[in-house]
Amino acid sequence: MGGVSRRTVLRSGSVAAGAAAFGGLWVRGAPPGVAVPGSPHRDVAADARMRWRRVPKNWQEAPFLANGYLGVQAYAGQAPQVVKFMLSHTQVQDQRIQWEAGIGLSRLPIGAITLTFAGSITGVDWTLDLYNAELGGVITTTRGQVAFSAVVHNDLGVLLVSLDPSAGEAGASWSFAPLVSATTRTVRKPPEYTANPEPEQANGYCAQPLLAGGGYTTAWREKRVGSKRLFAAAVAYSFPQSTHTRDAVSLVDRTLSMNPDLLLAWHRRWWNSFHQRSFVSVPDKQVQRFYWIQLYKIASATRREGPVTAEWGPWFPEVGNSWTAVWWNLNVQVTYPIVNSSNHPELDAVTETFRRDHANLEVSVPSAYRDGDTYALSHPGDWRLRPGGVRTVGVPGTTSKTDQTGNLLWGLHNVSLTYRHSLDQRVLRDVLYPTLAKALNFYRHFLFPGPDGRLHLPLTRSPEYADAADCTYDLSLIRWAATTLADSARILRLNEPRVPMWREIAAKLVPYHEDPADGVLIGDGVRLADSHRHFSHLLWLYPLRERNWERPGDRDVMTRSFRHWAADQSAWHGYSYAAASSMNSVMDQPEEALRYLKFFLDRNIVADTELTANTMYREGANFAIESPITAAQSVVDMVLQGSGGVVKAFPSVSAKWPDASISGLRTEGAFLVDASRRDGATEFVRVRSEAGAPLVLDHGIDGDIDVRDQGGRRLPWRSVGPRRITLELRRDSTVIVTPRGARPDLGPRDVPSLGTVPAWGLPD
Repeated sequence: MGGVSRRTVLRSGSVAAGAAAFGGLWVRGAPPGVAVPGSPHRDVAADARMRWRRVPKNWQEAPFLANGYLGVQAYAGQAPQVVKFMLSHTQVQDQRIQWEAGIGLSRLPIGAITLTFAGSITGVDWTLDLYNAELGGVITTTRGQVAFSAVVHNDLGVLLVSLDPSAGEAGASWSFAPLVSATTRTVRKPPEYTANPEPEQANGYCAQPLLAGGGYTTAWREKRVGSKRLFAAAVAYSFPQSTHTRDAVSLVDRTLSMNPDLLLAWHRRWWNSFHQRSFVSVPDKQVQRFYWIQLYKIASATRREGPVTAEWGPWFPEVGNSWTAVWWNLNVQVTYPIVNSSNHPELDAVTETFRRDHANLEVSVPSAYRDGDTYALSHPGDWRLRPGGVRTVGVPGTTSKTDQTGNLLWGLHNVSLTYRHSLDQRVLRDVLYPTLAKALNFYRHFLFPGPDGRLHLPLTRSPEYADAADCTYDLSLIRWAATTLADSARILRLNEPRVPMWREIAAKLVPYHEDPADGVLIGDGVRLADSHRHFSHLLWLYPLRERNWERPGDRDVMTRSFRHWAADQSAWHGYSYAAASSMNSVMDQPEEALRYLKFFLDRNIVADTELTANTMYREGANFAIESPITAAQSVVDMVLQGSGGVVKAFPSVSAKWPDASISGLRTEGAFLVDASRRDGATEFVRVRSEAGAPLVLDHGIDGDIDVRDQGGRRLPWRSVGPRRITLELRRDSTVIVTPRGARPDLGPRDVPSLGTVPAWGLPD
């Protein structure tokens, strides 16, 4: 065994001291989330902490912890003496690939760690501290109190719960209640489906074998020092091997052998660093707190090297529902853009999924078109891009057509966002370019020239709406893909013989069918006649940004198309309002952008959908996370935009917001942007270029400006419009734009509040 370096010892000592300063796992009643003056990131995260003064009853109310793998929700058990910690894990799935993914590759329920008290629970005072990713507080019963702190350790993936009970609750006890290892999906469930075998329970673990081989095990153990107690639980999964029991037990034992304060400091280091990477403060603290909770949620739900997030994230609703796999027809696509704009590439599981598992995309292609050079993506799938069973995307123009033909192209648009925000040519060369070419090849099988000389598409299905020839959804993705491939070949300096073909597709593809009053149609002769939650026929407007509000000729069709879609919102869902907000932001309508966002955040119920008390989201009784997370991107679209070659500071900030502060947000072109708005005017914009790309900056400052580098030296620049300049920045260089003669504080700040708003959670 290798020795431990002096640097490791010194670092460990300083980390342990830092943990003790904020109250370690052994400290009774240590208040989480205490702000440290002079740390605005910590201040705003502390302000966004979630509170519970009433006992949460289910996933719609519960605090949540996770590390991208192990997920935990804490809420009341069925008996009044019980709190349960519902366990779930992103990798725990079935492996009966003979059935479609939602059944045969379904995520599987695990069970709950239960804490049973001597008395009935009469009250709680809990805080979910986002900055440290810790849940803590006090549980009061008829027999006493228990102070506790809980984390899902970021690096180890272990649930750690410390207890410090009063004398009357010294006997509070832990146990585990497994759930039946079977899919909870009922749609197309085959009659021959059977649950996995009964679990094998022993002292300190519960092993669940799978019929397909392998399995998963939950292990737990408690360590006591005097009256203080530290409980650890872990879930391990293995397939096709059966090492899961050994792995789970070993992980728990190894964790409890470590210094608990050092464990906590190790966990906090990652989360504190995460929250320091970017910053957003706005005067509406309901919006600000919501935004920071969504960053905590997406970091809890996904990691670059882990599974792409499913509908429930890493959490599994106890009663389950039909969303037991990964939904690639919108849900993944709208969840992940925020990881780029908020400067969190460490969360980008989409790009890594396509890098690792792209070969599985051929299975979603109908068998007659599997030529080794064609990809598609059926849904639902598992996190390895496998559709399971015989499911494919179907054949356009036939009765087997589905609304899934565009899934892969839209998913790859997320990879394109990763490239454009980083300009990392490895992403372009190794992931986007080769996979996108094969994805476009699927459509090439079906495009045909019409008598008008244009390329047309036979009957496909506009997602969740209607069949249509020349379906706008598909055409917008085809046009984007062909253009992106031709541009990518140029950027990569490839001698690519397919470039003329891609350019021909982009040039000859039939324009979208339009109505003079209603704008772009669903497809040829198919109007949007009913309320439609999906914005699939508007992808060209957002997020593809094919039309640009700055071009006067584009404004009319953008306005007509959006207004017609928004005229009937009776069937809209949460992500509809988030999309509407972002669309208004890119159409220079800041008040409308804020109105749509606030309607969603105010927890209005439309079509039996609702943002829940803990900022999760329900559709009926079904659990989802994509809508609130994509609403966080709507917030970013208000304060910063960076597409079409122009970086815009505060492009869509409501007049109700006189102040705003951002730092470390990332735009296309690999620019990192800090900016401040005070008393209704922009006081500075600072841009750091990571890649040396040309910069066009819409700084938003009226009057004369100073343009300087980080050292205060003047930089050459050229005006290209009102409040807009262009200049060349070298790689890793910075420009600061201020009003002439001004010297503002360039640090981020928590801007003044418009008024008092309650915390998220159950604070009353």
